[in-house]
Amino acid sequence: MRAHLVTLIAFAATPAAGEFSLTFPLDCRLGDDCYIQQFVDLDPSAGISDFLCGSLAYDGHKGTDFALPNLVVQAAGVPVLAAADGTVLGVRDDMVDTLQLGPDAPDVSNRECGNGVVIQHKEGYETQYCHMARGSVTVETGQAVVAGAPLGLVGLSGQTQFPHLHLSVRKDGKVVDPYNADGQNTCPDPTLPSLWSEVMPTPPGGIVNVGLADAIPTFDAVKAGIADTGAKADGPAMVAWVHLFGPRSGDILQITMMGPDGITFENTQTLKRDQARAFRAVGKRTPTGGWTKGDYVLSSQHLRGDQVLDTSTRMFRVD
Repeated sequence: MRAHLVTLIAFAATPAAGEFSLTFPLDCRLGDDCYIQQFVDLDPSAGISDFLCGSLAYDGHKGTDFALPNLVVQAAGVPVLAAADGTVLGVRDDMVDTLQLGPDAPDVSNRECGNGVVIQHKEGYETQYCHMARGSVTVETGQAVVAGAPLGLVGLSGQTQFPHLHLSVRKDGKVVDPYNADGQNTCPDPTLPSLWSEVMPTPPGGIVNVGLADAIPTFDAVKAGIADTGAKADGPAMVAWVHLFGPRSGDILQITMMGPDGITFENTQTLKRDQARAFRAVGKRTPTGGWTKGDYVLSSQHLRGDQVLDTSTRMFRVD
């Protein structure tokens, strides 16, 4: 069970009836089985500023990255949806799905978007959907589409290091941040005229997912979705792990494992640096005689100052 305690952003100027607006571009539940990894970088200098004057972006980022928790979720198939009515301007569907993680990764120069779709909308707006799965695109150039129509599936094509949809929005060829559509970087007091048809949660960091294992997993295993292997009563150890997005230096992560006999272990730690994603693992070696069999509850909390960014509570069975 997840409980997001971040207050919803009350946008200053959501679109009026009849004005151009966007619907959510993925068939997933934002904050549950997908999350926002990065926003548009609104700082024209070498610095970084997202629409909330935070750092959930990277220099020159021109879209919004809607990420999936791991490769298992991506492989199961998550549909990409048209964000508004329009006409398909272009399609690419032949690039291989592979993460750009090593020196042997294919060259994607001038094709960083990977497989994707571009749609022309009214009032000079365009949307572009990047990193889709090869062979999944279901629309053709010149085809009319309506908001919510399936376009294909989230993939791993192009310049990507994690499974996600990169959504770019442009008006008359100029990049627009759908969360701050007037293009004004007015930090530290941002104005927030939004193109989204509904207010959505936009936490500046939080918990992607959690899991249990009998040893400390690798981060690659966590990102692949194969680290949640559970623990046995007579196994070598019990290790709880937490996968985070957007952690900053000074953030606090609290992890508590409660078993049939009370607190099995707990840990509070201060995170040391800003990162796009991170994971932490804590646990204990199995005591003599093994763990008491039964239900164990893993509770975790991600805090920034006095603000609770995210909490997670999950039950595990140990036999």
